[in-house]
This record gives sequence, C-alpha cells and structure tokens, in this order.
Amino acid sequence: MTTSSRPWVSVVIPVKDERDNLTPLTEQLLKVLGSQEESRTAPFEIWYIDDGSTDGSGPLLDKLAAQHAEVRVLHFDRNYGQTSAFDAGFRQAQGELVVTMDADLQYDPADIPMLIPLAAQYDLVCGWRKDRHDSLTRKLSSRIAYLARTSVTGDRIHDTGCSLKVFRRAVVERLHLFDGMHRFFPALARMHGFRVTEAPVRHFPRVHGRSKYGIGNRLFKGLYDLIAVRWMMGRVLRYKITSRIMRDE
Repeated sequence: MTTSSRPWVSVVIPVKDERDNLTPLTEQLLKVLGSQEESRTAPFEIWYIDDGSTDGSGPLLDKLAAQHAEVRVLHFDRNYGQTSAFDAGFRQAQGELVVTMDADLQYDPADIPMLIPLAAQYDLVCGWRKDRHDSLTRKLSSRIAYLARTSVTGDRIHDTGCSLKVFRRAVVERLHLFDGMHRFFPALARMHGFRVTEAPVRHFPRVHGRSKYGIGNRLFKGLYDLIAVRWMMGRVLRYKITSRIMRDE
C-alpha cells in the first residue's frame, strides 16, 4: 500500500470565543476523518484559525495541537473577521480538498463524508441547512439576503451562510477575497467557471457560546457587499488561450 505525505483533506475552522465547543468538535472530527478510507494512505489536517479570541480558546487550541498531530493552529493578533480567517486557513491548507465549517457545534462533522463524494463532479459543494435551528431574526435576515443575492448573482444556492462546504483545491487557489466575501463563495466560484452544487446537512441549536452575527453585521453588510460582488462579476477576466507558439532556443 502506497502512502502520501500530503493531506487528502484540510478542514479550516475560524474560532472566535468558542472554548467550550473546541474539545468535543476536535474529537468528532478526528473520529470521522480518521475512519475514512482515504486516511489509510494519506494524512488529514485540521486548521483552527483563532480570530482574536479572549475567552481562553487560544490556549486550549494550543493544547489540542500538542495532543493531536492532525491539529494545527494559527493565531491572529486581534479579531479580523470570518473572511480573513478563511483566507488565512486557505493559504495554510495543503489538502486536495478543503472543508470549511464553524466551531460552534451547530454542524455535524459526520456530514462531511456525505458531501465529499460530490466533489468528484463539482468544484464546490455547499451545505444546505433545510431544518435550521436559529432565531427568527436570523432566519428572516437570511431569507431577505437570499432573495437579494439570487436576483443579483443567480447562484441558485439556498444557503450560502452555511459554513459547511467542500472546496476542490483549485477553487481556493483562484479566489481573491475581501472582507465579507465569505458570504458569496458560490457566486465567486461560478464567476471563475467552477461547478457548484448543494446538499442538505444537519443543523443543531447552539449549546455553548453565543452567535457573533445579527441584523446589523449580517443582513445590512451583506447587502452592501452584494454591490461589490455584482461589479466583480461584470469585470472578471474570462479569456481562453487557443495556442502558444515559442521559438526554440
């Protein structure tokens, strides 16, 4: 049996004050990913991006990294936001597949093996929280954002706010992110010609910690960023090279 030193999958997880969720999440990820057939011939890695946590998440992440070879940690000097955390994680990740998710235990790592096979046909696989366990305010803001986003981008993805996604490596290498752009991963991927799909995933009520998003920093900011995405869609370079001729030296 041949083995590879390069990870077959990298999981990228932004962390902002999620101390009580980190140990059970790590245990679940190690169990799920370690049981996959691919892990018999190649390693996997879990990247936690500490986005300026102040609740003790940072020291706990360092402890988890010391205990488990698969766990890696990147610490920011302060809070920069989710897009910065994803971007930093993408730059560190070595896997051919890159999985993103939140650290709040509202997603089930057991859904990752269900999404991964779809990456054989698609470049980005998005989770879809059909049965959401969120407040009415968050559900309403997400619905408004969906209607506005779909009318502008046409990405036809029901739940871009679901952080559980599987990217092929080519996608994360192609994306050039700006603050707030994590909300538009499907539109940005389609803009560059990548194939995008979605699949239902489970969603659980938050038990520990609190949400970092509300109407002000979720709905209104997202609608504002939509203007930038529309501009990018109209200016993206889409040339194709038909041949390359060079004189032999």
